[in-house]
Amino acid sequence: MSKTEIRTDDAPKPPANFSQGVRKGNILQVAGQVAFDAATGTVVGTTVAEQTRQTFKNIETVLKAGGASLDDVVMLRVFLTDVSQFGEMNGVWDEIFTGPAAPARTTIYVGLPAGLLVEIDALAVLD
Repeated sequence: MSKTEIRTDDAPKPPANFSQGVRKGNILQVAGQVAFDAATGTVVGTTVAEQTRQTFKNIETVLKAGGASLDDVVMLRVFLTDVSQFGEMNGVWDEIFTGPAAPARTTIYVGLPAGLLVEIDALAVLD
């Protein structure tokens, strides 16, 4: 079973030589996404809430290019730059995932490039 690169101009271009997503069989891994606007390359928003919303838009775009949606996501890893932003990110999470089968999640605190407050990657399993 071969791997298929997922790449779309509707999501931010990776800053290095890696795929926006990779699909192998029914597994789709979306690379870590941040709050860049795909058209302008600029960061969208100055708050964690604004950046989280844009990050999820980018994730959804890559998922769609790979034949999936947020409904297919089983695991998300959230990378935040500051532990005090956890509640604000959770507020957006609760806006996006309203049903009983929300994806599993891990939250990690890291350093990100200047201006970026959150990065999220996704693992989807397609039927």
